[in-house]
Amino acid sequence: MSRRRTLRPDEEDLWQTVARTARPLNPITHRRKVDAPAVPVAVKPTEPPRLPAFRLGEKLRQTPSHDLAPSHPDVLSAPVVMDAKAHARMTRGKLAPEARLDLHGLTLAEAHPELIRFILNAQGAGLRLVLVITGKGKQKPEADGFWGPIPQRMGVLRHQVPLWLRQMPLAPSVLQISEAHLKHGGSGACYVYLRRNR
Repeated sequence: MSRRRTLRPDEEDLWQTVARTARPLNPITHRRKVDAPAVPVAVKPTEPPRLPAFRLGEKLRQTPSHDLAPSHPDVLSAPVVMDAKAHARMTRGKLAPEARLDLHGLTLAEAHPELIRFILNAQGAGLRLVLVITGKGKQKPEADGFWGPIPQRMGVLRHQVPLWLRQMPLAPSVLQISEAHLKHGGSGACYVYLRRNR
């Protein structure tokens, strides 16, 4: 890293001559003098956040969740694109799925290609409503009985499958994603309404 050297008097005069003839690219309403020293701004020290008062023996208060990804209902709550009557019948469990895929016990690496194969084959066969069962998931306690400092998502497949359905290569095939009715698995499954095969 090179150090900045000070200008000699003849270099300073030459620089001032050039600076006076220079024109700005964007005109500025106010100009700062070249010779004016920068005034340091006093930064007010911020107080550390105060902890709420507590007494010995007091029960643990609820701590805020650190889950930054959207929750399962938020991922599935998309505007209705399909026919409103058919959507209402589907969410009430009145429409029976034409095929189903159970992803219980699969890892993310195993579930993703299986989901792609299932959805593309179902659309190719002309099916419209399929059911994808992911399960609700379970939290895994650590060996020492404590939860780690990094929050763990409960039900990884349950949260990942709707995202996969909105990404390529499945996005052009999927018209609507909705949480399944209780008789078809509830929040552990989702309906996938497919576009017509053209």
